[in-house]
Amino acid sequence: MKDTKDNFTNQSNKYAKYRPAYPSHLYSFLYSLVKDNGAAWDCGTGNGQVAIVLSDFFDQVYATDISEQQIKNAVPRENVFYSVERAESTSFADNSFGLVTVAQAIHWFDFESFYKEVNRTLKPNGILAVIGYGLIRIDHETDPVIDSFYHDVIGPYWDKERKYVDENYQTIPFPFNEIRAPVLDNIFEWTREEFTGYLETWSAVQHYIKAENKNPVPLISAELEKIWPKGETKKVQFPILLRVAKIKK
Repeated sequence: MKDTKDNFTNQSNKYAKYRPAYPSHLYSFLYSLVKDNGAAWDCGTGNGQVAIVLSDFFDQVYATDISEQQIKNAVPRENVFYSVERAESTSFADNSFGLVTVAQAIHWFDFESFYKEVNRTLKPNGILAVIGYGLIRIDHETDPVIDSFYHDVIGPYWDKERKYVDENYQTIPFPFNEIRAPVLDNIFEWTREEFTGYLETWSAVQHYIKAENKNPVPLISAELEKIWPKGETKKVQFPILLRVAKIKK
């Protein structure tokens, strides 16, 4: 079994500050499928972004990540229980959860081992939700800058697993009875500073910094300044990736 990668410990503070949240209608869709709201598991929780939302619906939420630093930066909540654990091997009892979520993380996992753990820990007819978001889109001026940075500047520094995100999670193994999910996106109003802060959370940016000993984001600063004045906001859009299954036993 391969080791799950930890690409986010070093920028856990920025991850907590700049990573986008998921839209409320995504959660509404998932809750409509759940038959038991006693407990949920948010796997690869990062800063607890999803876990905190789930805690308003579930009695208890268990949130795991392999990054101790991410867990230290996670948002506390009385009914959210954080722990440093591998997705593929946890301490949870069999048939514990009505919902398992994994947001922007499954491409790092050993699929076969993780799915065994999902099957073991989900209650009969429990729901598995694989969530993510695709490449950010803004406008006809900014998108070419994003695409050039993504492919040409930091392209060689993406992990091979990134291809699953580029392919909208449609090529991940998913050996379940899949539930058709709605087409969703998420829209924010961001300043240029918020946008570049988000770029610095990308794993390829961190790999670039480690290899080249410099931050690649300033390489596009001059281009961005021409089209995005300081303090001005732009509408940014994230396409939501979503695959959902009911696990029958």
